Amino acid sequence: MNSNIAKRASSIAKLRNSIISLVPQEAMMTSIEFEGPEIAIYVKNPGILLEQMGIIREIAKTIRKRVVIRTDPEIRKSKEEAKKIIAELVPKEAEIKAIEFDEVLGDVIIKAEKPGLVIGKGGNIRRDIIIKTGWRPVIIRAPPTSSKILDGILSQLIGESSYRRSFLRSIGERIHRDPLFKVRGVRITALGGFQEVGRSAILVETEESRILLDAGAGPGASSFPDMAPRFDVEQLKLEELDAVVISHAHLDHVGMLPILFKYGYNGPVYATKATRDIMVLTQLDYLDIMTREGRIPPYTQREIRKEILHTITVEYGDVTDIAPDVRLTLYDAGHILGSAMVHLHIGNGMHNIVYTGDFKYAHTRLLSKANDKFPRVETLIMESTYGETKLPSRAEAEANLLSIIKKTAERGGKTLIPIMSVGRGQEIMLVIAEALKTGALPPMPVYIEGMVTEVTAIHTHYPELMSPAVERAIHAGENPFYNENFIVVQDRDKRQEIAEGEPSVILATSGMLNGGPSVEYLKLLAEDQRNSLVFVSFQVEGTLGRKIKDGQRELTLMSNDGKLVPVKVNMEVHSVEGFSGHSDRNELLHFLENIEPKPRNIILNHGEPSAITQLMSAIEKKKYSVKWLNGARIYAPYNLESVLLL
Repeated sequence: MNSNIAKRASSIAKLRNSIISLVPQEAMMTSIEFEGPEIAIYVKNPGILLEQMGIIREIAKTIRKRVVIRTDPEIRKSKEEAKKIIAELVPKEAEIKAIEFDEVLGDVIIKAEKPGLVIGKGGNIRRDIIIKTGWRPVIIRAPPTSSKILDGILSQLIGESSYRRSFLRSIGERIHRDPLFKVRGVRITALGGFQEVGRSAILVETEESRILLDAGAGPGASSFPDMAPRFDVEQLKLEELDAVVISHAHLDHVGMLPILFKYGYNGPVYATKATRDIMVLTQLDYLDIMTREGRIPPYTQREIRKEILHTITVEYGDVTDIAPDVRLTLYDAGHILGSAMVHLHIGNGMHNIVYTGDFKYAHTRLLSKANDKFPRVETLIMESTYGETKLPSRAEAEANLLSIIKKTAERGGKTLIPIMSVGRGQEIMLVIAEALKTGALPPMPVYIEGMVTEVTAIHTHYPELMSPAVERAIHAGENPFYNENFIVVQDRDKRQEIAEGEPSVILATSGMLNGGPSVEYLKLLAEDQRNSLVFVSFQVEGTLGRKIKDGQRELTLMSNDGKLVPVKVNMEVHSVEGFSGHSDRNELLHFLENIEPKPRNIILNHGEPSAITQLMSAIEKKKYSVKWLNGARIYAPYNLESVLLL
């Protein structure tokens, strides 16, 4: 034990000395701090480093770490002085909406409608701000539509920055020390989402580290612990867990993350910024729905608040140390805003894992196509949701949806579309907004209820993560998710009036009818045969949506006063395939054909047994035309099974 402690101290001291030797004396360095995956160099003269950016690049390249320059508190101007200087440096056209200060980390957060004008050509204005004010600028976009969640997260991060700095420093030295053990093997254990869709969770173990990929809830489960992954396995010791990496913010990938903090986890969570923001909103909505339905939530807002402080955001393509022997890189998955494929670089290149999470290997109105090029890949963990299904094209799906809406309206009915608040909701809004604008649909009210409105506001905060067309529209000052016919429903008492009113479209969460306003509208509309129910997303086994899709028409639902009442589904039921954010079988096979480099191991998950079986069969047939597959090992484990790699 003493030997290991000495090795750790020696490796950290060596790293510090290396940095000291690279920083010019003129920079007046006052301290070096290990702040999570970043190494913060505090200086009194940041200008010397910022004016010669090659110095910072050389430091990062030499030590192979993420480096950030921070200012010593002694050189920071007062807040009022700093605001005045910023106002003089930044052109008015940037339209700054707010300036806030993080006194602990020395950051000045600048919200602007045009953040590029705050950064300046070649970063010259940002550089001048830090030199002349002593505060490090963090520049964020002020979205066209304000978001309570974004404002709340930022407020908490600033208000509790002392705790956050303490947390980051507590994990920093462990992340950056040299490994104590040589990587001899990597074990992957299925904790959830294998031979099923829902409660995704994967444990990745080396001799040195333990990493958890996702921590989802089971949409078809009604109570804890059935809705949670198998966190009870012996090898998942929360005190030994180095990191949790979240692929995207859908409930079946993030719904049980706060449980870890409830039972003692104190480590970091890595995700993109958009995933962090939507994840928090999704979890809060989950608690709200469970409470209103009389169910006891498995965690509280307290755990979600702690999760926020422990989340470290990562940009696509950035290489980030998350354990002594593991580096993380996230790549665009094309599934929902901020969704990521997870690349783990283990043991200095000894083994590389790509976990696709949910991904779409095709362009959509909302997002670009998923990435298929990686530095190295030995093992691929690939979702298989539609492994047995060929989906229609987006053009066919859009035409089908608009036809149903039009025919329903012509007979005096309403079209209820249960939507996922993240991804499908925005996609359908884009389609309907354009159809109303071009006349492909006659003018009619489109009622929107649920957290989809707040999620859409978050989308406008990250235009660079969406398709080129949507990004261009937002940069031009437009809101592509808006139409004059759209009506946001904020009063639940309006539902009866909407159900009895003129022909309309109702977009309501949740997308699988497992709670939320969509179920309330279903009760009001189900028995009128003029109405239509349209599914536009995958319906997980065990959910109400799946039961109706599979033909069940006699339902027993809970009324608002808590009584069970019979509901007969007389409305037309449609399932419009093609809007999914998942890859269908052909897209999955094309991804395997095109992925570079070629993995030795393929592990299939996130699919019902029939989908995985059919996909395995299709991959076997592909071996005749795709030669590299002949040497690949294909696994389809069940939950609680492990695969030993290397």
